[in-house]
Amino acid sequence: QVQLVESGGGLVQAGGSLRLSCAASGLTFSTYVMGWVRRPPGKEREFVAAISWGGRRTNFPDSVKGRFAISRDDAKNTVYLQMNNLQPEDTAVYYCAGYRGGAYQLTNDVSKYVDWGQGTQVTVSS
Repeated sequence: QVQLVESGGGLVQAGGSLRLSCAASGLTFSTYVMGWVRRPPGKEREFVAAISWGGRRTNFPDSVKGRFAISRDDAKNTVYLQMNNLQPEDTAVYYCAGYRGGAYQLTNDVSKYVDWGQGTQVTVSS
């Protein structure tokens, strides 16, 4: 049984930083494409970041490019999202997600992700 458990959310002022972590179990983590997806209040899910096997490739939407970074530690079965210069529009529940993919695969299509964590709240005050 695949489990993804996020941590690291919280309340931060605009311009601040947070680092989210997602610990995975019950899967061969190194063969999973991992991503972060968020759901702002009253809105649909949004793709935030993705990382391929071994961190070979990463992908971000323009809204977070240059501010967010994604990384993975396959020895710890953990994926991270470093969020810098946070803005109020980044307020959302952030979900860790993954799917078993090929070595260089990535996707920004949230419907492709099969396994999901329970989410962690990130609130950015102005």
